[in-house]
Amino acid sequence: MKKVVIVGGGFGGLNAAKNLVNTDFDVTIIDKTNHHVFQPLLYQVATAALSPGDISAPIRTIFSGSKNIKVIMDEVIDINKDEKIVILPDMKISYDYLIIAAGARHSYFGNDSWEPFAPGLKTLSDALIIREKILRALEEAEKLNPADYQKYLNFVVVGGGPTGVEMAGAIAEIVKRSWLRDFKNISASKTKVYLIEAADRILLPYPPQLSLKAQKQLESLGVSVLLNTKVTAVNQDGVFVGNEFIESKNVIWAAGNAASPLLKKLNTELDRAGRAIVNTDLSIPGSTEIFIIGDAAAFKDENGNYLPGVAPVAIQQGKFVADLLKNNASGKKTFKYRDKGILATIGRAKAIAFIKGLKLTGFLAWLAWTFIHIMVLIGFRNRVRVMTEWAWYYITFRHGIRLIVDKNSAKYY
Repeated sequence: MKKVVIVGGGFGGLNAAKNLVNTDFDVTIIDKTNHHVFQPLLYQVATAALSPGDISAPIRTIFSGSKNIKVIMDEVIDINKDEKIVILPDMKISYDYLIIAAGARHSYFGNDSWEPFAPGLKTLSDALIIREKILRALEEAEKLNPADYQKYLNFVVVGGGPTGVEMAGAIAEIVKRSWLRDFKNISASKTKVYLIEAADRILLPYPPQLSLKAQKQLESLGVSVLLNTKVTAVNQDGVFVGNEFIESKNVIWAAGNAASPLLKKLNTELDRAGRAIVNTDLSIPGSTEIFIIGDAAAFKDENGNYLPGVAPVAIQQGKFVADLLKNNASGKKTFKYRDKGILATIGRAKAIAFIKGLKLTGFLAWLAWTFIHIMVLIGFRNRVRVMTEWAWYYITFRHGIRLIVDKNSAKYY
């Protein structure tokens, strides 16, 4: 049996493995965690709308009935292309084919010192850190006089992409309509949410008309959208935008991504975001047995545009590479992305969607977003739990997951 090593249990790696189940390949999945996370809903864990178990599943459980798939929870620290070996801290694993789906982390564009004050949102740990950061800010505000608590009620989201937009909308809606009901000393009218975007509009991948609709929906929730605005510094007290300072204990970073540093071990060409520039079959030049997929791959479509780092791209690329291996067709086929549409939610019954040229806004777009996310979630149990939570919130405007477990319960990595 030929050995396939998959690095990363995200959307790309998971779908590559799923399509190699019960084949003649010996497949090993290596991931730093023991679970797959449905990343598009991480912001709902961060805003206490869902619990971590609602949007994740153990990778071992997913493949428990697959005899040819094994899972290792560890970190790949090096790759020897000549000997076809991936190197872990305490072991080495040989491969005939290597699929790297290592994903990406948030990037501070060379300002890594901002990270402790402005956490990003890529993992469950990140989501729990942000959740506790917000909850603790409210608890601190409850103890202070109105003249002193404004910095705890200012929420700043940096980055106007889908994650930033969804996060800003969720905070504006949940904090004002749901959470503050339980606090006696805090006025909801004092809550301020800022969305900062360096470009001239939010949601750049969407048509300008939909970007404007999304901005208006955010503003209807009380979000101040600051366009053509760059963050120049972040510290423990807030953010500098130009010469102005926004005082805040709640800064969330959603402004950029950087690919896994593991790609540097391949000695192949990378783009400015650290992604590997791949061939048309997603392999890297000079190594037809190594494939890069998902957020780690820099791949241009037929129009010469780089594909975005979104789940549908990773899913399709994972399936494509698995089919290549099963058909022994490396180098003979070209990956073609089938764009099924893009969606973003802003709040309760507020969303935008661009599907096959069709532009949707408001309730219809929100229904489409809800249906698609429920269907893509892994496991019947997850779907039922998430659907129940959403229905409960839609009726009552109340979320039930607002626990601060322990001061050291979520460390930042």
